[in-house]
Amino acid sequence: MVTFIPFGEKPNREGVLYALQLLKRNKLIDDYIIVEASRVELLPERVPQDRAYIIGEHLATYGITKKLKPKALINVDAHTDLMHDYLDHGSWLAYALENRFVERAVVMAPVLMIPTTERTQLWTRRVKVFPATLRSRRIRGKWRAYKNFQTNSVGDIISEAKKYLGDEVYLTVDMDVLRPEYKIARFQHGELTLEELLEILEAIKENFKIIAFDIAEISDRLRRSRLGKKALFEVFQLLMG
Repeated sequence: MVTFIPFGEKPNREGVLYALQLLKRNKLIDDYIIVEASRVELLPERVPQDRAYIIGEHLATYGITKKLKPKALINVDAHTDLMHDYLDHGSWLAYALENRFVERAVVMAPVLMIPTTERTQLWTRRVKVFPATLRSRRIRGKWRAYKNFQTNSVGDIISEAKKYLGDEVYLTVDMDVLRPEYKIARFQHGELTLEELLEILEAIKENFKIIAFDIAEISDRLRRSRLGKKALFEVFQLLMG
């Protein structure tokens, strides 16, 4: 079964319902339910334990993890979602880790990693970040490069992630990880082509047991995006197959 969660502002809600009709029309789903909630705190009691979730605002993943409590999680995303100021779509992973809904996490392919304000803290405990491009951080007074997809192979990064996370993971794929021309998500986009994203997802699928997954940040921009529709189809089929 597939659970559709039209959560968030109107463009996200409409985008998820459009994705549902799109997947039905192309005969990619038959068994599904729709779960709605005005607040993320209501989601854990409403969402079923399912294999696949199609969601609007990425904050909904916080509610799913509270329900499923996976030990390990992989977030493929243009953002780290590790801001630690207040709970929203840019901080849900930080709070899921803090509240122990998730024990360990890995973020793959982000490009936007810097806190937005001076008071914003970036959560760093029990999580590893593998940026899409070369990025550095200051450790004990010295600048050191993150292991990243620009200078390391997908296989090397997956191998390191598996050592850290173990064999089983919950997988969340934020479609804003794709380049701007795919026009799926509402916010700043990442640097991956669809082919690069599929290569990463295939490697995750081959090396981990995916206990469940979600495809996040679907918006109504999808209606007007041929590339976006193709990306949704291919990511969904790969993960469901």
